[in-house]
Amino acid sequence: MMRATLNIILLVSLISSGTLLAGETSKLVFAAQWMPQAQFAGYYVAQDRGFYEEAGISVEFRYPTYTKNSLDYLLSGEADVASLFLVNALKAYASGAKPVNIAQFVQQSSILFVSRTESNIARLEDFEGKRAGVFMTGFEEIPKSLLADHGIQVEWMPVLRSVNLFLMGGVDVMTVMYHNEYYHLYLSGINKDELHTFFMSDYGYGVPEDGLYVMEATLHQKRDLLKAFVEATLRGWHYAAENKDYTVELVVNLMRRANIPSNRTHQRWMLDRTIEAYHLDLEPFVATHLQKEDFDKALNMLLNYGTLQHRIGHQDFHRNILR
Repeated sequence: MMRATLNIILLVSLISSGTLLAGETSKLVFAAQWMPQAQFAGYYVAQDRGFYEEAGISVEFRYPTYTKNSLDYLLSGEADVASLFLVNALKAYASGAKPVNIAQFVQQSSILFVSRTESNIARLEDFEGKRAGVFMTGFEEIPKSLLADHGIQVEWMPVLRSVNLFLMGGVDVMTVMYHNEYYHLYLSGINKDELHTFFMSDYGYGVPEDGLYVMEATLHQKRDLLKAFVEATLRGWHYAAENKDYTVELVVNLMRRANIPSNRTHQRWMLDRTIEAYHLDLEPFVATHLQKEDFDKALNMLLNYGTLQHRIGHQDFHRNILR
């Protein structure tokens, strides 16, 4: 893992150093939630096609290690801007860290439960007393809140990274991401008609996910630079949507240079699903605005679940940089 991280930092540093030589630029450090994959393709495209350079930005990428995630980089000052799930950012804000949302890229949830059709778990009520696998990566409150609010008791089984526990029958149901682990199941030999799916959004728990966050001081000091970063990143996503073969190849090459297992078919699925979640057909301000009703939904869920103890103001939390 550490070797992969070092390889990525070296790769991006080489790209960024070329940008610096091209002319006057200002540096931004961006921390991604996960290691390279198509979920962040727009950023890679913006870097590779020179969109950041044209905007006067030299971007350095930071990726998680065993001891640090994107929020850690942001709070320590090692990153200027970070990609975070809304629920994670709300928890950090309530704890006193107060990251500020400057662009809500993903306006919907891709979290769902899956069960095998042969298990006869076809309704939420069928979850009662079953073993439920949940990824312990910071958004477990959403599926847990869904079942708690419906009065359904399960035995929660923490899952770190893979779908192996589900494949081996170690859990009866499991949370997966539609753009990622859901397709892993298909690649593992499970046909889609062999699965029951329970999307959080179908039950009113469609909480927005990936957004861009900065600290208050950075927002005041680098507002113009951050705005240029968001605009160039959106440009990267538009280019990715119009040039998917190029984009998948770019992502796969990054993954391989970082010694991360890669699969073009899976990365194409992830790219397609992520592009759908970005709503690129909308005007940029609308596409990046965190709607108050969505903010309130996430906030109330965390309050009801007991994760948060007090309310947070929408206008304090979200400052759309494209305003």
